[in-house]
Order: sequence, then C-alpha cells, then structure tokens
Amino acid sequence: MSAAAVLHRDPAWRTRVTWAAIFVVLLYPLLAGAEFKPWLLFDAQSLRAAGMFLLDFLVPAHDPEFLAMVLRETWQTVAIATAGLTLALLVAIPATFVITERLSISRLGTGRVHPFAALVRQGLRWILMILRSVPELVWALLFVRIVGLGPTAGVLAIALSYSGMLAKVYAEILESSDAHATDVLLANGSGRLPALLYGALPDSSAELVSYTVYRWECAIRGSAVMGFVGAGGLGQRLDESTKMMAGGEVATMLIMFVLLVAAADLVSKLLRRRLG
Repeated sequence: MSAAAVLHRDPAWRTRVTWAAIFVVLLYPLLAGAEFKPWLLFDAQSLRAAGMFLLDFLVPAHDPEFLAMVLRETWQTVAIATAGLTLALLVAIPATFVITERLSISRLGTGRVHPFAALVRQGLRWILMILRSVPELVWALLFVRIVGLGPTAGVLAIALSYSGMLAKVYAEILESSDAHATDVLLANGSGRLPALLYGALPDSSAELVSYTVYRWECAIRGSAVMGFVGAGGLGQRLDESTKMMAGGEVATMLIMFVLLVAAADLVSKLLRRRLG
C-alpha cells in the first residue's frame, strides 16, 4: 500500500463500520416485527394495479357533478375541523388557566406552590394527558359506535383529543414567556385572570395564535383520516374512491386537501403579521 493511501485512510473507519453493523443488527428485528416486505411492490399484479391507478391519477376528475360533491364535502370537512377545534378551545383555555404555574399566587415570596393547588394542577394534567394520548382516530371509532356514522363523531373526536394537546402547549408557551410583567401584577394584588390577560398574553399572543392555526390545519387533515372510519367529510368520499381504485377522483380530492392546508398556512401568516 502506498504512503499516500495510508495518509488518507479514514482514522475512524472501524468505529463507523462497527456502528453501522450495530444499526443493521438492531434494525432487522424491527423490520421483521413490522412485516416490512418491500419486494411485494414489484409483484406483477401489484405493478399492474399501481400502473392503472397512476394513469388514472394523472388526470384529475373534473366532472361538474363530481366537483360539486367535492366542494360540498370539503365544506363539511372544514366545518368538522372548526367545530371540533372550537369545542377543544372551550376545554383547553380554562384548563390552561388552571395548570399554568406562572399564574399561581401561592408561589409568590416562597417560590413554592400550595400543596392543594399543586394537587389540582397535577390531577388536571393527568386528565389532559389521557385525552391527548388517545389518537383522534380511536376516539372517532368509539364515537361512531355511540352516535353512528357522520360528522358528529369527527367533531367529538377532535374536541377530546385536541383539548389535551392545546392545553399542554398553551401552558408551556405561557410558562416560557417573560415572567416579569405577570409577577409584578400578582405581587401588587392583581387576580389571576388580569395577570393572564395583561401580563402573560401580550408576550405570547403571536405564538399562541400560530399554534392554534397549526392545530386547525392538523384538524383538517385529521378529519380526512377519520372519514375512513365513517366520521363524514371529504375523507369518507376519499375512502370510497380509493377502494374503487378511481385514481382521478383521488387526485382531485388530494388537490383540494393541499389547497386547504395552503389556505390555513396563509391565515396563520396573516394573523402573525397582524399581531407582530
């Protein structure tokens, strides 16, 4: 071996090879447990079905009657997401007010929160954690069994799941904001609500609004997924078209979802600009 080859050899090649081997050894049982079989994609029958679907997918359906149905179901999807998020806010905002330690009056001076207040906060945090731990799809399956097929199941599923998410993140945003204004208000006899409105919110409003709009965008996507279990909206029609391998109809509905997400992103930018 030449001196130049010795000089340019990677001194850490043994370590890199070792870690790569460990990664492969750990990854294999995970892939086996997930029954990951990518070679099935190259099966003759799979390739033929995928090819037919793709050819149809490249020409989005544009029949006037079908487009009217898509617009109607799109409106229902937005309504499901908006109504569900509104119900979630009705739970999340009061919950945030309770679990945010920054608004605690008992911690003033000593820095320690009263044991009863700490117990209430921790109990509510556990309830919120349970609500957000269950995916909205599971909540939708449950409510479909209770209230039947339709948008009501989707609205309730989003409301329960997102109330836990919103309250947790709202509290974290308020906790990470500048504490000076809030502490001064509380120390001078202000109540918790004025301290929130005039101390914590002005510094965090842009971030709170941005996250809320982002969750609304997620609710729109979530309502599409929940449509596959009968929770109404455009997702339910997408499920029907997918089962029929109607690629053109699927393409049109996916384009509509992209436009909805783009509209939500535009709303978020406008609100942040207005607040900032």
